[in-house]
Amino acid sequence: MNSGLDNLHAYPFERLAKLLEGTTVAPDRSAISLAIGEPKHPTPDFIIEALESNLSDVAIYPTTRGSIEIREAIAKWLCLRFNLPQTSVSPEKNVLPVNGTREALFAIAQTLVNRDSNTPAIVLPNPFYQIYEGAALLAGGEPYYLNCTEENNFIPDLSSVPEDIWQRCQLIYLCSPGNPTGAVVDLASVKELMSLAEKYDFVIAADECYSEIYPDEAQPPVGLLEYANQLGNTDYKHCLVFHSLSKRSNVPGLRSGFVAGDSTLIERFLRYRTYHGCAMPLHIQKTSIAAWGDESHVKHNRNQYREKFTQVCEILKPVLEVTPPPASFYLWPKLPCSDTDFARNLYTSENVKVLPGSYLSRDIGGINPGKNRARIALVAEIKECTEAANRIKQFIQNSF
Repeated sequence: MNSGLDNLHAYPFERLAKLLEGTTVAPDRSAISLAIGEPKHPTPDFIIEALESNLSDVAIYPTTRGSIEIREAIAKWLCLRFNLPQTSVSPEKNVLPVNGTREALFAIAQTLVNRDSNTPAIVLPNPFYQIYEGAALLAGGEPYYLNCTEENNFIPDLSSVPEDIWQRCQLIYLCSPGNPTGAVVDLASVKELMSLAEKYDFVIAADECYSEIYPDEAQPPVGLLEYANQLGNTDYKHCLVFHSLSKRSNVPGLRSGFVAGDSTLIERFLRYRTYHGCAMPLHIQKTSIAAWGDESHVKHNRNQYREKFTQVCEILKPVLEVTPPPASFYLWPKLPCSDTDFARNLYTSENVKVLPGSYLSRDIGGINPGKNRARIALVAEIKECTEAANRIKQFIQNSF
């Protein structure tokens, strides 16, 4: 048995279920969950039609590298979205389709971490997507947590990392836009990070799955490869980005995404994946080509989130400090009490689920960046989100 399994923490939603276990919910309140980041907007019809029209391809084994058509579609989207030279992203060398970012973010640590070295360090933000931590532990690495607090605009403070950690660092997970904060890293931070990666020879794995949900159409979040290109790192050395259709196109069950960047790292990842056995089925590839090739449904998606943030924040402002994030579909407000008490009592009183912020963080240096905060996912339709916001407002007014 892999002893590393014993080091894994309970998943946040397991902890939430245990927290709410045995509670009695108000019978006159319908259930509303804002706890899980699962998009609830309808999947566009053209994506469903593409999926249905290609189902006969289940009779064919897919290749791990994916078809040239999907790799070309990914490369084209990546260059258009992030202002990259078309020649800098080769469909043959710089991209790989993956079955959603979750499995790829986990697998990249298993690929890149050298277990034979002296306690490899894997740096990750705190709070964080729990896959990063699990990947680090099962790859034989030591997670090193970087607190992302309001004082540093929820961006990892690279200057706080000790020299010995950088010397042992083999991989750093960067989440931009951040989960749960929505924070987007700036050029100065990426410049510093690339300099450190060059000096200490580690890989930057940028989880950018929330990059297509943002409030200002004129200012989309800048990605790692875009920054790399601006800084003259045109071969994207040390850099990998992870993207998904789940949030962008409202297809979380399709399990489709890609990894792109440093061609040497992509080739090593391909070798691992060939044995791992995680090739994307052909009908999913063809459906994904259709999704990556259309932006109108993505803009419509953003419009809906924009309206939800406007309405929900207006409702909650009298009782909570809330502002729309730079990107993503989460609110990350401070609470008037313990985050676990808030989540449990809100559920029993109003039948609304939110996720305690401390479940997404670890206590590091006497600080838990998620303590007394909640992650509120505005994933449902507008009517349901505003109903939930009104219940939260009523709960706070009645309780504090």
